[in-house]
Amino acid sequence: MSTLELLQNINKEDKTVAESIAKKLSSIEALTNAVFHQMKAGGRLFYIGAGTSGRLGIVDASECPPTFGVDHNLVIGIIAGGDGAIRKAVEFAEDNGDLAWKDLQSYAVNSSDFVIGIAASGTTPYVLNGLKTCQENGIKTGCICCNENTPISRYADFPIEILVGPEFVTGSTRMKSGTAQKLVLNMISTSVMIKLGHVVDNRMVDMQLSNNKLVDRGTIMVVEKTGLAYEEAKKLLLEKGSVRAAVDEFNQEK
Repeated sequence: MSTLELLQNINKEDKTVAESIAKKLSSIEALTNAVFHQMKAGGRLFYIGAGTSGRLGIVDASECPPTFGVDHNLVIGIIAGGDGAIRKAVEFAEDNGDLAWKDLQSYAVNSSDFVIGIAASGTTPYVLNGLKTCQENGIKTGCICCNENTPISRYADFPIEILVGPEFVTGSTRMKSGTAQKLVLNMISTSVMIKLGHVVDNRMVDMQLSNNKLVDRGTIMVVEKTGLAYEEAKKLLLEKGSVRAAVDEFNQEK
C-alpha cells in the first residue's frame, strides 16, 4: 500500500470502534452505576492492566485530578511491572498472577473500593488473578476486554466486552482495542465525576489551575457566572483556587 492507502485503511478500521462500543452501552451503564455507588459511599476506583491496557488506565487515572479537582488517591492506575513499565516493557510482568493483588494491597484496597481490570485479550494472568482475588475478598470488580466470553470476564461482576474485530496489524492491540479501551475509560470516569457533582452544566468547575490556559478558562467561567470584569474575576479565582469556590464566594457576598 502507498502511504495514503495505509492511512485510509487504518482510518476505515478506526471508524468501526465507536459503533462497536454503541452495542455495549448497557454493560458500560451497569459498570458506571456500580462505580458511582461505591465512590459516592467513599470508595476508590482502581484500574489494573499490563502493557497498553495498563498505560491507558494510568492515563485516565492521572487526568482525573486536574480535570475534576479530585484527590490523586481517588482514581488509581496500576500497571504490571510498576511505574517503569509505563515507558519500557517489563518482560513477563503480565504473566505474574500474584503481582496484581500485591500491588493493590500496597494501597490497602478493601471492600469499599472498585477494581476494573483492563485486558484486550481477556486472558492476561496479572489481571485475571487480580480480579479473582478481589472477588474472594469481597471487592466489586469490572473489566474492559475486546474478546467475548473471556476468562477475565468470569471474575468481573460487571464485564464489558467490546468486539472490535481483527487489528489492521494482526495482534497489535494498541490500535482498535486500545482506542476502544480509551473511549470506554473516558465514558466511565467522566460520567462518574459528573454524577459525583464535579461538573456544573458542562463546565469543569473543580479543575486545577495548573497553567495559564486553565486560569484564563476558569476566569472566563467566573465572568459568565458572576458578571464581574475579567481582572476582578481572575483575582477572585486565584484567591479561592477553583471556579466553584470563586462563584460561591461571590454569591455569598451578594
